[in-house]
Amino acid sequence: MKRMVSDVKSEKLAQELKDLETQGDDELKNRWRSLYGTKPPHKIHRSLLIAAVAHRMQENTLGALKSSVRRHLMQAVNNPATPRLSPHFPSLRPKAGTVLVRDWGGVTHQAKVLEDGILFRSQRYKSLSEVARVITGSRWSGPLFFGLRSATEQNHGTR
Repeated sequence: MKRMVSDVKSEKLAQELKDLETQGDDELKNRWRSLYGTKPPHKIHRSLLIAAVAHRMQENTLGALKSSVRRHLMQAVNNPATPRLSPHFPSLRPKAGTVLVRDWGGVTHQAKVLEDGILFRSQRYKSLSEVARVITGSRWSGPLFFGLRSATEQNHGTR
């Protein structure tokens, strides 16, 4: 089987990417200039500068997307008919009419999901997180507080 990138090139790229974190801002900006042929944006955050330089380095070594693929992706993004959520990852938002129940501080709290928000104690709220804050007095993830998402999922960003 033919390899696209040699192991030596891959190892060299991996080390260069690792080294970006330790480079000074001036070195990173010079790297940007050599890779992009322009000055970096004036107030670019260091983390974005590193990510952009790393991205271009990987493109140069491993290859970029074909222009036809880029064009296809842009068409999909700009097409209003393109679904925005994968059917494999259902929305965390419960359907309108759902009543969420949570015991907190010895009191049972009920929040009703509306089309455009949440009804709690006869008041409308924009999100479950707002309701969780009213109940607890501190910031909470609403889906986590009402058990729609586990703490593990919350910390790892999975659905």
